[in-house]
Amino acid sequence: MAKFRKIGILTSGGDAPGMNVCVKAVVNKAESLGIDVIGVVGGYAGLIKGDLIDLTHKSVANVISQSGTMLYSSRCPEFATEEGMQRAVETCQKNNIDAMVCIGGDGTFRGATDLTFHGIPSIGLPGTIDNDITATDYTIGLDTSINTTVRMIDNLRDTCESHERLVVVEVMGRDCGQIALYSAIASGAVAVVVPEVPFDEAAAIQKIKDLREAGKRGMIVVVSEGVFNPDGTPYSETLTQRIKEQTGVEAKFYRPAHTVRGGVPTMKDRTIAAEMATKAVDLLVEGKSNRVMCQIDGKVVDMDIAFALIADRMYKNKLKDGDLDKFTPEQIEEMKALKAKREEEILNLYKVASEIGF
Repeated sequence: MAKFRKIGILTSGGDAPGMNVCVKAVVNKAESLGIDVIGVVGGYAGLIKGDLIDLTHKSVANVISQSGTMLYSSRCPEFATEEGMQRAVETCQKNNIDAMVCIGGDGTFRGATDLTFHGIPSIGLPGTIDNDITATDYTIGLDTSINTTVRMIDNLRDTCESHERLVVVEVMGRDCGQIALYSAIASGAVAVVVPEVPFDEAAAIQKIKDLREAGKRGMIVVVSEGVFNPDGTPYSETLTQRIKEQTGVEAKFYRPAHTVRGGVPTMKDRTIAAEMATKAVDLLVEGKSNRVMCQIDGKVVDMDIAFALIADRMYKNKLKDGDLDKFTPEQIEEMKALKAKREEEILNLYKVASEIGF
């Protein structure tokens, strides 16, 4: 077992409900093992600058119900340079930080890998509302963001019903349509548009016409922010205008945007965050590093970060020459299985959303 004096923890990239739960769980677990915890303020930029705070069970006692991140976050291009990396490593060495827990998305994991290769053992935790990390079934923050989105849509539905309107709601998610799909199912949207599945606009517009003729007053259409027109403009706004012009239905556009990153973390996000965080500390103490915590088929497991990052590229059709060279045929097949599993999940959700959207 590895002997640690201090573990550092940071949050990076977009904030997600449940990140503070991760911080609290790491602190409490580490303290129970006699290990101190240092918080890095402002993500990898804070590590470069040496912006650190001591964390104890008292300082994190009441953060579990807070959204956002008490350690703050940033995106740090400087960390991708060798000079920035060396400054970050020097911060760890000067402050006796023996290992790091890094909470965020794929960019955060790349940073954790870089730290590991520079002698600072690191573990990644998947904190992003988008659920766009292929290696894990679930990322911390997804459930809270979906529930927040559904509450907003429910409020919109009330006024839609009163005024016989349709509202096109654009939701976050980048290239992953899961927030849109879950929100559409939960809110009874008449149509949903996601990046992963071709959208039949003509059929959707005809459906809206038929529903209005059948007497339906209020309607919701959900569009993922990752869907664009050929010129790069948001498709959601274009669709709103086309519905107006082609159906005669009064159509409005609504973009909740970053509001869905806020809100009190749900029970699901709290419990998964706590389980992943405590197991991350266990892994470090066991002498393991360059791992990312994942939830697969309901169980929290750890996976090699390099494997997880390349599996993600495979799913997103972003593989580069040489990406697969260092992996065995068996590992490549595992990546393909993860890709197929995610594709099947998206298609099943889309099917459900299409069948119940009336």
